[in-house]
Order: sequence, then structure tokens, then C-alpha cells
Amino acid sequence: MTMTGHELQHNILYTCTAERKRGGEEIVHEHVLSYVITGEIRLYHNGGAFLYGPGSVGLLRKNLLLKTAKEPAPDGTPFQSLNIFFDQGSLRKYSSQTDIISDGPYAGDPMMDMSHDAFLKGYFESILPYFKSDVPLSSTMAEMKTREAIELVLRHNSRLKNMLFDFSEPFKIDLEGFMGQNYLYNVPMAQFARLSGRSLATFKRDFKKSFDDTPERWIQKKRLERAHFLIKEQKQAPVAVFTEVGFESLSHFSTAFKKQFGYTTSSLLSKLQQGKITGL
Repeated sequence: MTMTGHELQHNILYTCTAERKRGGEEIVHEHVLSYVITGEIRLYHNGGAFLYGPGSVGLLRKNLLLKTAKEPAPDGTPFQSLNIFFDQGSLRKYSSQTDIISDGPYAGDPMMDMSHDAFLKGYFESILPYFKSDVPLSSTMAEMKTREAIELVLRHNSRLKNMLFDFSEPFKIDLEGFMGQNYLYNVPMAQFARLSGRSLATFKRDFKKSFDDTPERWIQKKRLERAHFLIKEQKQAPVAVFTEVGFESLSHFSTAFKKQFGYTTSSLLSKLQQGKITGL
């Protein structure tokens, strides 16, 4: 049985998407171990694109900002994946029972490809039957499977304990560098604040000191500059650009674009087509 949609059993999520689906911005609130069963998923992070196909296994760090695009298989088989969320309660319990703790900050990649690990693939295959039948996971079984997943991740790389068992809140980080990497993500200002290690009030105050502007105005200006570059230099259509640079609607994007540059996206495209554009 293959279902379309999502099914969450405790902290384990099965997804199935029959059509191509480009998601919006996503915040990975908990560390998540993911397995692609069929189809492909692209993850966009800080300007990079990462493709994961059938059989791929990946670990994503919490507090990660992403954009996603899911694709069915070429033969029409839906995109399917299994995802294990490592909630803080499960990680704290495991740490206290095993005396395995973080001994320093985690400095590795926020996304790790573990596709070559046969033990992790076998682990996911053992979970799939619960989502293909009418026999649900009990809470006891979900707890056992979560513990098994943690064990396998540490077996894969013991240094990942510094990621999994770091229970501190995000510390105050360099605001200019953080915003320069993340301004394209369309997330609430309070999330930007939290991920930079600040309260919303402190975030706005520090932002004014760093950029001499409000976060809202600075972010919109940067997004429009990026959009202008994509249209002019990469010849992308406005309808394909506005969501990529963080706008929710084409009409809002078009109005803001004209206000900032003094001309519309259509006039920019027209000049490009006529070869009249020089230093716009």
C-alpha cells in the first residue's frame, strides 16, 4: 500500500508526494535523520543545492534553514521518505543513560550524507512496514527505534555526539555574516532573532547598529537586488524568481521591484530582449 500525503507516528514521519513539489522555507527544529525511498529531493542551503536520490540517507542539524524541492521518480512513482526526529527529550534520556556527552562545539557540516552506511539503510527498511500496513508503532517501539537510530548515528561517526548532545540555546553570533547567508529565507523575524542567539528586541537593536536600517527594509532591498541579478544576468523569468528570493506573491514582488529600481520587471526584460541594457 502506498499512501499520498504524510503520516506521523510519534516522532517518525513518512511522506509521499505524487507530484513535483517545491516547498517553501523550512526550519529544521530538531536533528532529523532522513531516508529517501523513491524519487528525489533537492535541498537548497546558503546558495548550494544538494540532490538526494533513492537510497540516500542524510542527517540534518537542528536550527537549519532550507528550501526543498521533491520530485517523483521518472516512471511516476511518488516521492517517498522516512524521517526520524531526534527530540530533545529522547537525546537527553540517551545521554543520561549512557554517560555520552558533548565535549566541545560541533564544527562539522550541517548536512551529512550517510548513504553508504548499510546499517542505517537496514534500519529504515525495518521501520517501513509500520507505514505500509494497519499495524501502527507503539510508543514503546518508537522509543526503541529512536534509541537505535541514535546508536547507529554514533556508530557512523562518534564525533556527532557534539551535535546530538549539545543542549544549549543558539549563542549570539555575528549578525552581518548570519544575515548575509540567510536573508533569502522567508521566515518570521522572530526566527531570525532566535537563530542568531538574540531576543527580537536585541536583534532589532543590533541590526540597526550593524546595518543602519531596519531588518524589514534591509532584507527587502537585498532580496530585490538578488532578483534583479537573476533576471538580468541569468535571464530568469520574474514568475520563477519571486519565491526564490523570499516573496510570497508575484504582485507584491512586482510592486516592490518597481519602487526600488524605478522600472518594472517587464521593462527590464524588454530591454534585455532588445539588447539595449547596459549598466542597469
